[in-house]
Amino acid sequence: MFVEREASGGEATSQERRDASQNDRRILGNVVHCDGSRAIISAYADELEGVSTSHWRVGRMISINLGTTRTVGLVYAIGKTDHAWSEAGGNLIEVKVELVGEVRDAPEAGQKPTFDRGITNYPHIGAIAHRIRSRDLQAVYDLAGRRSITVGSLSQDEEIAANIAIDDTLARHFAVVGTTGVGKSTAVSLLLRKAIVARPDLRVLILDPHNEFAASLPEHSVRIDASTLDLPFWIFRLEEFAEVLFRGREQEPEEVDMLRDLIASAKSLYRNPASGGVLRRGGGDAVTADTPVPYRIADLVKQIDERMGLLDAKGDRPALKSLKTRIESAAADPRYRFMFNSRLIEDTIHETVGNIFRVPHNGRPVTCFEMAGLPSEVVNAVCSVLARLAFDLALWSEGRLKLLLLCEEAHRYMPADARLGFAPTRHALSRIAKEGRKYGCYLGVVTQRPGELDPTILSQCSTVFAMRLANEQDQAIVRSAIADSSASTLSFLSSMGQREAIAFGEGVATTMRLKFEKLDAALLPGSGKHAGETFVEGTDQEVDLAAIVERLRNVPRPQQGMVFAEQVDTARQAGDPDYRKAPAPRPPSEDFDLRYGLKPATFGMRPQNE
Repeated sequence: MFVEREASGGEATSQERRDASQNDRRILGNVVHCDGSRAIISAYADELEGVSTSHWRVGRMISINLGTTRTVGLVYAIGKTDHAWSEAGGNLIEVKVELVGEVRDAPEAGQKPTFDRGITNYPHIGAIAHRIRSRDLQAVYDLAGRRSITVGSLSQDEEIAANIAIDDTLARHFAVVGTTGVGKSTAVSLLLRKAIVARPDLRVLILDPHNEFAASLPEHSVRIDASTLDLPFWIFRLEEFAEVLFRGREQEPEEVDMLRDLIASAKSLYRNPASGGVLRRGGGDAVTADTPVPYRIADLVKQIDERMGLLDAKGDRPALKSLKTRIESAAADPRYRFMFNSRLIEDTIHETVGNIFRVPHNGRPVTCFEMAGLPSEVVNAVCSVLARLAFDLALWSEGRLKLLLLCEEAHRYMPADARLGFAPTRHALSRIAKEGRKYGCYLGVVTQRPGELDPTILSQCSTVFAMRLANEQDQAIVRSAIADSSASTLSFLSSMGQREAIAFGEGVATTMRLKFEKLDAALLPGSGKHAGETFVEGTDQEVDLAAIVERLRNVPRPQQGMVFAEQVDTARQAGDPDYRKAPAPRPPSEDFDLRYGLKPATFGMRPQNE
């Protein structure tokens, strides 16, 4: 199996000196075939003279000795050519490796070896293949001085830390993909914890459809849910507002066209009551339906009533009446309090945005937006607004504000089929993916179905953490995203263990199979109120059906007063001369931040340790 080397009378070359000093217990075989990207090594499957051959395993890295350099290869297949096994020994096998790069010794003693991707000196026939040295393995994954965080250890050698370049991972966007139950959420929680420590300037907004991340980041996060979210309706663009009014159903083009002019008139009326809602076309201060300035639902309804009263609007009356019904129905729906609450009529956009995006963060830079209790028909519109605001904040702060928007179950908002999903949400997220890194707005994508995700979005994620994937289509999508010579690594996607992932892209030196650190059980995503509860047979667990039905209705009790319904009382607002007056100034208090005009307790945000 091994190449016989005889002493020669002349001066020994560096190749011969290296071979002579080679530890026999590390020699495993010899190269018998090599092409531009792969090599075949001939070896014995038996243990001969104390030489262990247990390192011939799929997924392990080995090195091929070439004197001044060592070619690094990844084992992707092992087999016997005759498909027969002899108990007597002497079982010759073929080991197929993919050539990853090469390690060079430093010119000066004591310095670390360096690793380069690609091959400049290909293995010759008979070159010795051996178990890779620990320092060579460290050199393969060395980040060359880039700021890094440790997220786990190498699967091949748990003594070697698995590091990622955090700045490149964030700035060029990242994705975490894997089937259900492999630990995606846990891996994301770990990445966020490490990123917050390494980047104290980072703000994170998590779109959390399963309400699970707040429990894993209790000391870093605040929660916003359906009961504590305040997002004024006037900050919605026309498409987003129409999505809410039509409850996700097909929109009527005629009504949407009318709504475009009516909203612009209502905004003009709020800014200048003397205008009577008459729009001024052109000019620097022109207001459109997409301009994020306040207006009142009462003024919007009033504009509709006035149009219906015009003699030349007889043909438009059915559409206007239908539109009025939609607006009043949405404004009176208790599930939409977060949009139509009366206190949101004030121009407090700076407070709303500051609380959602943690400016200032007051030691809690993460916002967990829990969407499980949000009406399904408005989820897309709300996500569109938040994604758009995230980009605009980063843009107009001129890069001073660093934001990470993390999308759990991202295939919901950015489906591969353009006919599905909500177009404004797709556009807002695509804008972050394509242009966000220029302004400090980053995107994190988490999905169990990469095959259903918009390929444009995935292609913009320069670092990918691929966990176990069983679906062939999903595996093919991930394989198409890998750009270096370690594509064979992804053949293990269907058989990886818990917490294992294959990381590739800008955030790592080369494709790396790693095992994430283990988080404390109390910090696992979803480890909150009901985590860990098990069903015990024979026990009768009480269920308060009345309370459940009351939550489903989401309607205030009569004795609580219908304060919310008062703000859609068109007659009262229209006849009240003071309803457009600016709100009374708030008294200063100890927790009021005069610099930003923010109050951490505003909008019902509550720290997780309460």
